[in-house]
Amino acid sequence: MIKVGVTGAMGKMGQEVVKAVCEDENLELVCAVDINQIDKQVCPSQEVRITGDLKKAIEMHKPDVMVDFTQPKNVFENAKICLENGVRPVIGTTGLSDEQIEVLNALSQEKGLGCLIAPNFSTGAILMMMFAKQAAKYFDNAEIIELHHNQKKDAPSGTAIKTALMMSESGNMTFETGNCPETETIQGARGGKSYSDIHIHSVRMPGYIASQEVLFGASGQILSIRHDSMDRQCYMAGVKLAIKYVAEHNDFIYGLEKIM
Repeated sequence: MIKVGVTGAMGKMGQEVVKAVCEDENLELVCAVDINQIDKQVCPSQEVRITGDLKKAIEMHKPDVMVDFTQPKNVFENAKICLENGVRPVIGTTGLSDEQIEVLNALSQEKGLGCLIAPNFSTGAILMMMFAKQAAKYFDNAEIIELHHNQKKDAPSGTAIKTALMMSESGNMTFETGNCPETETIQGARGGKSYSDIHIHSVRMPGYIASQEVLFGASGQILSIRHDSMDRQCYMAGVKLAIKYVAEHNDFIYGLEKIM
């Protein structure tokens, strides 16, 4: 039985993770951390109440794995607390910088503890990213449009950044081949430039959960690869896969595609 804690347990994703862990016969929810609804009972099958202090929760309940769905401003410190206290983090919160990811990689190796960071836990979204990486070998022009609910605080999404990184591994130095010199009459109209000059456009609007479209262009053709999430339950199979993997391995993983 893998002992699991959840940070950000009262958020929309956190509540789904709590439910998924409580319903899995191979997982045991031992603690739930959030700044909201302190002392609320969250698991029907056992006594688990919301606490507001991550370090104290780790010391008291000794989880094997801590799943983090909090906020971009908190996730880095949360992950460090987990690794420094012998707990393996599974991180779904986006907003980590490349430098922070490298620090966590080094700390994971130093402590000999598994750590998994996944910008997206949906198997369909992971396949979309993998297909985009494959298509990137055959196109010299590409852009990404990502669409999320209007309560998402970071932009662009971690999924879009990870997709651009994977596409850049195709060897293309730029994905705006042949573009004419551009002038933005409204700043930001062309989105933000990411790896290999891939433009990323972020949409924030009520009604969306998470969607992403990767557009590839060449003379006479357009290839569109798109994924839409309609329910947060679509992420739970990936979350549980990550928990079970990181509990048994000591390596640092960035991207769920590495273990699918």
